[in-house]
Amino acid sequence: MGWSETDIPDLSSKIALITGANSGIGLEAARAMAQHGAEVLIACRSPQRGQGALETLKAAAPDAKIRLLKLDLADLASVRALPEQLGDTQLDWLINNAGVMAIPRRETADGFEMQFGTNHLGHFALTGLLLERLKPGARIVHVASNAYKTGKMKWDDLQHTQRYERWTVYFQSKLANLLFMYELDRRLTAAGFPAISLACHPGYSSTKLLYRGSELDGMNWLRPLWSTANALLAQTAQQGALPTLFAAVDPSARSADYIGPGGLLEMWGAPIHVKSKAKAQNAEDAKRLWDVSVELTGVGYETLAP
Repeated sequence: MGWSETDIPDLSSKIALITGANSGIGLEAARAMAQHGAEVLIACRSPQRGQGALETLKAAAPDAKIRLLKLDLADLASVRALPEQLGDTQLDWLINNAGVMAIPRRETADGFEMQFGTNHLGHFALTGLLLERLKPGARIVHVASNAYKTGKMKWDDLQHTQRYERWTVYFQSKLANLLFMYELDRRLTAAGFPAISLACHPGYSSTKLLYRGSELDGMNWLRPLWSTANALLAQTAQQGALPTLFAAVDPSARSADYIGPGGLLEMWGAPIHVKSKAKAQNAEDAKRLWDVSVELTGVGYETLAP
């Protein structure tokens, strides 16, 4: 049958912070971890949707400790304010799950293209700011997508101001997720920092991401088509969350691992260790992206300085 939620160990006394946990894969990962004893901090942009998620989680895990944090990854001021909300809390997991997909061109509060700014730069800044909040042995889990396989870093125009094609930009942001994961792994190792960086992808899972872009374009008529495709072809969000959970808690998951569904084309199925393409592991591109990200966000990862 493969790995499932029943393989999750007791997570009592451990704490997870999950971005974008108000719906979809993030919400399912938060539920499973809470039901297995973890304290779960859900970091959400919308207070209203976050409150709804909080109530859903408390109903699913009445005895769990669950906290709602305010976080807008498209606003670096919000990202910088998040550590203050933690008080003296130390984390066992930072799960960088939130993201946007194939939306019309928008800009973040800091003037970045929205998909690159949210999916990569926001999480890059958040991770750097929370490094000192991680317990020894903590795991930083980057939720990527196999869409990265079509991605290409447009170094001369990372913000895609010259020509914007929503899917191309999304693919770039997902490639950036993996480049960041591998470079963070290298720097954590070099610094002797006691945390690991690894990634996962959910395969084809039924979430709201698939039709959010159409809604923003005012093309609500496409939603039934996406819903039909999800119903016929996609695995559930609960199944799609399994690679995240495996990466977070399974003893076999190691730093720089990539976890995804084990079925046909990694679209469905129980989570296993999968391989990423060479371009995702390109050390030169990863360092270049790191340097650009430091420059754009102002988060320098001084904790990992040689």
